[in-house]
Amino acid sequence: MISAATRSFIDSLVDYYMSEASSYRQMAKSYAEEVGDVSAAAFGIILGSIYSAFIQSYTNQQQKPSLEDMQEFTQMIKKRAAQIKRSILDASP
Repeated sequence: MISAATRSFIDSLVDYYMSEASSYRQMAKSYAEEVGDVSAAAFGIILGSIYSAFIQSYTNQQQKPSLEDMQEFTQMIKKRAAQIKRSILDASP
């Protein structure tokens, strides 16, 4: 089970990346020709960044997330996926 501190860390990451969605949308536009869907690409960049920080938090503690931790992380992101997507769409010029 993910610790309360790590859950809070993940939530703060989601909040941060949503607040910076326009930057990630702009980055995704660089790949528009290759990916086609800028919003989906921005979502992937944001999700990858959050996932990387989640894994790094375990590495910093010299641990590896368990299967249950990974599933819980996935559920946390799924619960906020619509908010993340909305922040990307709202960042659209």
